[in-house]
Amino acid sequence: MAEVVKMPKMSDTMTDGVLAKWHKKVGDKVKPGDVLAEIETDKATMDFESYQEGTLLYIGIKEGEGAPVDSVIAVVGAEGEDYKTALAGSAEAKPAAAPAPVEDKKPAATPAPAAPKVDLSKIPATVIRMPALSDTMTEGVINKWNFKVGDKVKSDDSLADVETDKATMEVVGYEDGTLLYIGPKEGEAAPVNGIIAIVGKEGTDITPLLQDTGAAPAAITEAVPAAAEAAPSAPVAEAAPSSADDSRVKASPLARKIAKDKGINLNDLKGSAEGGRIVKKDIEDYTPAAKPASAPAAATEAATPAKAAAPVVIPQYVGQEKFTEKPVSQMRKVIAKRLSESLFTAPHFYVTMSIDMDQAIAARGKINEVAPVKISFNDFVLKACAVALKQHPNINSSWLGDKIRYNEHINIGVAVAVEDGLLVPVVRFADGKSLSQISVEVKDFAQRAKAKKLQPADWEGSTFTISNLGMFGVDEFTAIINPPDACILAVSGIQQVPVVKNGAVVPGNVMKVTLSCDHRVVDGATGSAFLLTLKSLLEEPVRLLV
Repeated sequence: MAEVVKMPKMSDTMTDGVLAKWHKKVGDKVKPGDVLAEIETDKATMDFESYQEGTLLYIGIKEGEGAPVDSVIAVVGAEGEDYKTALAGSAEAKPAAAPAPVEDKKPAATPAPAAPKVDLSKIPATVIRMPALSDTMTEGVINKWNFKVGDKVKSDDSLADVETDKATMEVVGYEDGTLLYIGPKEGEAAPVNGIIAIVGKEGTDITPLLQDTGAAPAAITEAVPAAAEAAPSAPVAEAAPSSADDSRVKASPLARKIAKDKGINLNDLKGSAEGGRIVKKDIEDYTPAAKPASAPAAATEAATPAKAAAPVVIPQYVGQEKFTEKPVSQMRKVIAKRLSESLFTAPHFYVTMSIDMDQAIAARGKINEVAPVKISFNDFVLKACAVALKQHPNINSSWLGDKIRYNEHINIGVAVAVEDGLLVPVVRFADGKSLSQISVEVKDFAQRAKAKKLQPADWEGSTFTISNLGMFGVDEFTAIINPPDACILAVSGIQQVPVVKNGAVVPGNVMKVTLSCDHRVVDGATGSAFLLTLKSLLEEPVRLLV
């Protein structure tokens, strides 16, 4: 009888897997123990062995595709057997889909004949819509209307002041006519692209425009933010611009922006709008002429042998926005999920302490003269943490919801950076191992992690975690707790700084460590006491050998 093969759960954190490679194809014979496929989990790529014997009748997902745990990926059975029965049986285990709605047997009412559609393009009016005045804007609030219904407006008039999430800006309709309709009142909000006003011929019936909920046709335009539209460049004769401050000259925001881009001083222009207000058209039509040098200036130039330096022209740099998007790896998905749950579920608090590493540096130098392997500062920290955890069992614990587990064994996870994220292999029973044993084990874990050769047993079961960024010269940082641990230690680099010893300022080597604690399990005094013990062990490393 055909049997379905389901996506296995190959680690405690795995929720789905990616089929990296099939080692068998449909029609191949398989036996128990045969490697069917390679499956990429959140932490490694692992071989998946068959537990069935027979012929591979069906493959559910292709190489490179993902599937959740316990979903069907293949069917194995007798050659020629109908595998669809097995697939149907597996599908029955899933919740039944909602039944299709039963058709009403009553005769449907005859719909009323639709009214003939009005050609909106023939209506002599233009819809003014709420523009997107910033990249994050979803709606705008009408701060002030500058006109009322029935007023005559020009194309360059500022219809209203709109308050966005970042600033208050003017909205220009760019249409001549009569203001026929105002949507939101002052203080009310309108969504981006929502109708805020209609401008057109006086007496026009605007009802079809207000009833139209589809995409705006060509005759319906969106109000353009006064500070956003770019004007076509016109050749500008080289001229000596006026140096007077033009900030108080009456001009629309768009005109002011275009003038600034072109280097035109608004004092040199005469506005054509009401009250002498300068608008976009004035900027586009303006061609500055070279100003004749005044007689006093000419006399001064003749009297002065050194000519004034030419203005500095800085070339404009035009960049191009580019980006690359890559699908999220299984490892990165799980890291995002687990650490988000940790940070937003466990109430974190942080305790930082500075440690004098002079004695540790000296001890490491002497030990490496005789040790069979090179001992790192990370090995010192790991060993010191293991000894300190024996004295502070509350740190070596886990929150289990309705109870707290106090671990008597000490398994320390060591965060290792790999291409797709982080792995945390575990040094088990670290308190009973020597510095040399710890060093060999950590180096082996690091090599296998980068080669994706770690197995689930290598990263499961930690009771405490260390994250060390000292090799990158980091001064100080905090780490997110690695569930189900109650604490994680962030280890920074050793910095050469002035320190006070015996009343004198002398050079010193200081390392900062920060303990992240789950406040449901560990209190501030408990975390501080643990760091004091760790500090004393690293400042007198001979105690690690006792």
